[in-house]
Parts: sequence; C-alpha cells; structure tokens
Amino acid sequence: MSISGKVDPVVRSVAATDIAEALVEGLRDFQALPLYGLCFGALYAAGGIAIMLCLTAFGMVYLVYPLAAGFALIGPFVAIGLYEVSRRRERGEPVSFGAIWSTVRSRSEIGWMAFVTLFVFVIWMYQVRLLIALLLGLHASFSSLQEFMTVVLTTNEGLLFLAIGNAVGAALSLILFSLTVVSFPLLLDREVDFVTAMVTSVRAVVTSPLPMIAWAAVIVMLLIVSALPYFLGLVVTLPVLGHATWHLYRRLVVPV
Repeated sequence: MSISGKVDPVVRSVAATDIAEALVEGLRDFQALPLYGLCFGALYAAGGIAIMLCLTAFGMVYLVYPLAAGFALIGPFVAIGLYEVSRRRERGEPVSFGAIWSTVRSRSEIGWMAFVTLFVFVIWMYQVRLLIALLLGLHASFSSLQEFMTVVLTTNEGLLFLAIGNAVGAALSLILFSLTVVSFPLLLDREVDFVTAMVTSVRAVVTSPLPMIAWAAVIVMLLIVSALPYFLGLVVTLPVLGHATWHLYRRLVVPV
C-alpha cells in the first residue's frame, strides 16, 4: 500500500524492443499532432537560450557547456504537456492547450515532482561552480567558451574537472531519471501521491535495469547533442522523446 492508502501500481519488465517501439509510437504522436510538440519543444529551447544569454551577460559563458549537459535533467518536467497529449490521443479525447493546462493544474502532486526536478538541477549547477573553484581556481573566470574548453582539455586540472564533473553529472542524471521516468506520466494518469510515484519509478528502473539505463543514455545523449546548436535541436527532439516516454510508461506500469 502507498502512503495515501491506495494500492501501489504494478510494475512489469520491459526489453530493448519496447524502447524501440515506444520511440516509433512517440514519433507517430509527434507527426499526428506536431503543433503541440513544436510549441513545448520551442518553450524548452527558449528557456535554454534565455539562460545562456543571461550567463553571457554576466560573463559566465563558460557555464554554457555544463548548462547544456544539465538541461537534460529538467526535460521530464517540461514534457508534462506532451505526456498529456499522448494520453488524450490514446483515449480518443479532444486535445487542446486549455485541456492540457486544466489536467496538469488539477494534479497538485506534480508541483512537488517539479520541485524535486528543479532542486537536482540547481545542485548540478552549484557543484559545477564548486568544482571550478576547487580545481581551476577560486576566482577562475574565462572570457569565452573556447578559452574555458582549452583550459579543460589541455591541463591536468581541467581534465580532472572534466572527469569528476561528468561522473557527478552521470550520477545525478541517473538518480533523477530513476525518480522521474515514470513519476510524471503516472501522476497524470492516476490519483497517487508524488512519493508513491517516485517509488514506482525507481521500481520500474530496478525491474528492467539494462533497458532503462539504455533509455536514459539515449535521452541524455540526444538532448545534449540537440542543445549544442543553440538549443534549437530541442524543438524536435523533446517532443519525440516526451511522447515516447508516455508509451514506455504504458509498457512499464500495468493499467488499472
């Protein structure tokens, strides 16, 4: 039983073929209703561009690379609307921005999951700044991203920063992925508390560790590559991955 007194969702294992099929179905959802996918993708990309411009304005352009890597962490939160589009299309219900907003707003537990997601993202950015201070100098500052990458790739301290930073980033990404891959779709689909949603999400990853870790790697790599050209690739990548995540959730969690 969950802490809300309801029966815990039942989790089942998936295989690599389920990942591939979920991606195909996600692409079909995007092709069927491209307007919604493009809008949410553009919103995600615009957020990345806005943060990048702020970092540039404050002379912290060297944080653009860590930002691009860490931006994948908040993808599941931004993709909530895409889950709802796929859910409504699956049920044959009308899809509109008003209907999507109404459903998301009515799920109060989503707010707590959003807090968890953003909290981990903030931790990621702070640990990057801490590692820069510890390994590259307390008052380290770089006039351009190229200068930062040169220091990182050509000095022992820079290579150590890169190794530790990527290791910590991978750990945070795996933790947040385990907590959210099923949580957000589940909170949209059923009346459960956010703790139960996170526990169910972790159970789904533990039940099918290799396929789920492979899915996490696909998400992170696609989002990072899409973010490199000024975040513009996210306009298409996020919708497909968002819709695919919904269909993978339907395979992971047994329907009521």
